[in-house]
Amino acid sequence: MKRSIRRQFALIFIGLMAGTILLCWFINTMFLEEYYVWSKTRVIREAYETIRFAADSGTYGSVELNERLNDICGVYNITVYVTDSDSKARYVSTNGGRELGNRLFGYLFGLLPVNGKVIEESEEFVVQTVQVEEDEYVEMYGRLDSGIAFIMQTPLESIRESVNVANRFLGYVGIFATLAGGVITWVISGRITAPILELNRISEKMVHLDFEAKYSGNASGEIDLLGKNINMLSGSLERSISELKTANNELQKDIEKKEQIDEMRKEFLSNVSHELKTPIALIQGYAEGLSEGISDDPESMRFYCEVIMDEASKMNTMVKKLLTLNQLEFGNDVVAMERFDILPLVKNLIQSAGILTRQNGIQVSVEAGEPVYVWGDEYKTEEVITNFFSNAVNHCDGEKKILFSFEERGNKVRVGVFNTGSPIPEEALPHLWEKFYKVDKARTREYGGSGVGLSIVKAIMESMNQAYGVENYNNGVLFWIELEKAGQTV
Repeated sequence: MKRSIRRQFALIFIGLMAGTILLCWFINTMFLEEYYVWSKTRVIREAYETIRFAADSGTYGSVELNERLNDICGVYNITVYVTDSDSKARYVSTNGGRELGNRLFGYLFGLLPVNGKVIEESEEFVVQTVQVEEDEYVEMYGRLDSGIAFIMQTPLESIRESVNVANRFLGYVGIFATLAGGVITWVISGRITAPILELNRISEKMVHLDFEAKYSGNASGEIDLLGKNINMLSGSLERSISELKTANNELQKDIEKKEQIDEMRKEFLSNVSHELKTPIALIQGYAEGLSEGISDDPESMRFYCEVIMDEASKMNTMVKKLLTLNQLEFGNDVVAMERFDILPLVKNLIQSAGILTRQNGIQVSVEAGEPVYVWGDEYKTEEVITNFFSNAVNHCDGEKKILFSFEERGNKVRVGVFNTGSPIPEEALPHLWEKFYKVDKARTREYGGSGVGLSIVKAIMESMNQAYGVENYNNGVLFWIELEKAGQTV
C-alpha cells in the first residue's frame, strides 16, 4: 500500500521530532548564551535590590541583611563587597569578597579603566561582563544615594563550550529519540491501523457479497464504533440479499413450474389421446358389430363382449394410474415417512402373485433372511415394488427367474428386482421413466401395459428424495431403488 496510514504516521512523527531537535539546536546556538548572561544578571540584580532595600529602610549592617546576602551568595555563587559612606567595609562575602575591594576603589576613583561590555547602566550602578585573567564574569558596581558603595561578581562558565556540548548531547539524544520514537510510532500506529485494515478486508468481501467476516472490536473508540456499524450494515445487506434471492428463486420456480405445467398439459393431452385412441376404436368397432348383428353366433358375440370389457378395463386402469401420477407430480399427495420392515411387504407381494408366476413358470427368490428396516412411505414403496415386479413378470424370459435383492450401502438400502431375459436397448434406458414410453409397443399392448408405471415410480421416489435406476446385465435387467436404512429394535 503506497500511501499507508501507518507509514504516514511514522514519517510525520520522525519529521516532527527531527524538526523539533533542529529548532532546539538553532535556539541553543543563537540564544542560549544571551539567556545565560541575562540569568546571571537577574541574580546580581536580586542581590542589589537587597542592599538597596536595606539602605533605604535603615537596616544596613544588620544581622538579617548579612544572613540574606550570605544566602544569595551561597546559592547563586556571587561574590559581594560593600562599604559605607566612609569607605569602610560593611559586608564581605566569604568566597573572596576582599579581592573585589581594590576593583571597587579603582572604579570609584577612576583608577581602573572600564574594559568590559556594558550590559546595563544607571546613575547608581553599572552591569558589565569583564575578563579577569582567564575567567569571565558578570560584574555590578556602583554607589547609592546614601553613599553606600558595592561591587559584586558572578562567574560565567565557558558558555560557548557549554552550548557546543549541549548541542552535541542534544543531537545524540535527538537521533536516539527519533529512532526510538519512530519504532514506537510504527508499532503503535500498527495497532491503530490494524482495525482499519480489517474494515478494509471486510468491505472488500462485502463487495463480493461475502458477509461471513465480522469486525471483532469492542466498540470503545471511533474505529471500533465504525466496525460495529459495518457489522450491522453487513447483516442488513445479507438479510436483504437473502430475501431478494429467495424471492427471485421462488419467482423462477413459479415461472419454471408454469412452463412445466403447460408442457405437461400439452404432453398429457397428446399422450392420453394417443393411448385412448386404440381402445376406443376397438370398443367402438366391436360395439357397432354387435349393434348391426354381424354375427348371431353366441360364441362370437361373447368374444365381442369380452374384447369390449377388456379394453374398457385397460382404459380404467390407465385413467387411475394417470390420476395417481398427476397427484404425485403436482405434489398433492402427502408423503408419510415411517419406519417399516420391507421384507414382509415383498413376501406378501410374491405370495399374492403366486398363481400368476406359477402359470408363467417363473421362479421367484428373495436374497434376505433377516428383517430389513427402512424409512419411507410404506404404501408408496409397495406401489413402486409392485410396478417393478409387474414389469419383471411381463418381461421375464430365458431361465424364467426373478430375484429380489437387498444391499446395504452406508446409510442406504438398495432394493433390487432382477428378471432374466433380454436386456433393454441402451438408447432406450434414458427414456424409460417418461410417461407413455414403451420399448416394445406390441408386447406392451399384449399384456395391457400403459407406459405409466415407471413414471409413477419416478414421481414416488422423487417425492421421498431417494435414488432409483435400472441396469442391464447379459442375462437380464435389474430395476432398483434406494431407501434410508433404519436401525433394528429388539
